[in-house]
Amino acid sequence: MPWVNGVLLLLTQAALYFCVMTLLLGLRRRVGIGVFVCALGVMHFLETYLAAVFFIELPFGLISPGSTVLFSGKLAMILLLYVIEDTETVRQPIYGLLIGNMLMVGLVLLLRFHEPAAGLSELVPDLMLIDNMGVLMVWGTTLLFIDSLAIVLLYEALSRRWAGRVFLPMLLSLGAVLTFDQIAFFSGLHLVAGTPFPALFGGWVAKMGAALTFALMAAAYLQWVEHPSADHPEAGTARLLGRLTYRHRYEALLTASRVDALTGAWNRQQFDSLGPARLARAAALGRPLGLAIVDLDNFKQVNDTLGHQSGDEALKRTVAAMKASIRPGDEVFRYGGDEFVVLAQDLRPADAAAYAERLRLAVAAEGGALPVTLSVSIGIAVFPRDAGGFGELMRRADQRLYDAKGLGRNQAISG
Repeated sequence: MPWVNGVLLLLTQAALYFCVMTLLLGLRRRVGIGVFVCALGVMHFLETYLAAVFFIELPFGLISPGSTVLFSGKLAMILLLYVIEDTETVRQPIYGLLIGNMLMVGLVLLLRFHEPAAGLSELVPDLMLIDNMGVLMVWGTTLLFIDSLAIVLLYEALSRRWAGRVFLPMLLSLGAVLTFDQIAFFSGLHLVAGTPFPALFGGWVAKMGAALTFALMAAAYLQWVEHPSADHPEAGTARLLGRLTYRHRYEALLTASRVDALTGAWNRQQFDSLGPARLARAAALGRPLGLAIVDLDNFKQVNDTLGHQSGDEALKRTVAAMKASIRPGDEVFRYGGDEFVVLAQDLRPADAAAYAERLRLAVAAEGGALPVTLSVSIGIAVFPRDAGGFGELMRRADQRLYDAKGLGRNQAISG
């Protein structure tokens, strides 16, 4: 069947394209990223030309290798570069392709102001072809710029939803952007080159196949090729799960600066910043705000008798228990060594006692895996019933914590 040969041709081209481009990508630390970027951009004219004039007939329509393999592959390579490296690196081919292709079109247009010398060659310049290709180049380059930005943003959103997964975000990103591109670029092809409508649906089906093919190959590449090297630890940063975009790195560093490294609760600095802000917001909206100070009972004895490692485990389990028992939107902070603060938004004064008791019971249940029983003393106050300002709210909760300790500890006092 003739169409089988067509499918084999497309698959062979896709495999060859992917293998050569990923080889250059893998060598970027030795020969530089410029080799990969140049190879990525040098075929843009060819893919545009083939998309306009060269088609393979398959059962579901007319297919152009230029659009199906070269363009889809280029978009997949841009996405792969983003995944492996970062936004700073991937901007280079995106802006380079835009500027370079626009420059080429501009230079060709200037040739229209000069007649070529006659008789020097048997070949006659086809200026109509150059004009048509120039229009398609401008349109295709503009779409490529949009597509490249869109696929990065879409992959970013999908990878957050499916953290740690590669194939599915890549497949969906490629599929969505290539669908948009097929509709948009075909409109230009039809107007400029008279490309028949069967190429619209056929090209879309083929691009979906290309999205699946390149996503599978990219996922395999990330799984088995771009991995940490024992001899060169720095190369390991290229692995997908070990690399973050600059924005991810910034967010990770920012989060790390706000989080207590041992327990995972927000740290004191974050509490000093967020606490007054939360109260100001509650006051502006006319809503209550609960503040509970939680102190781990007899923590010094845990350290002295069982060691600091067990003490650290007790702190971590205390925070884990509180996080599991609080409501969505409530926040746990490590205020001091064995002292924590919980901010409970929209906590009604009538519910404060039950809320604090739930925290106390949750910690007690969590400590069952330790060789010592965990218990906490809690003082809780609610704005605006108990205080009109943040400092006063803290003092009121702290006084109730002191009362709970005076009653023998393992108590929750709300009023």
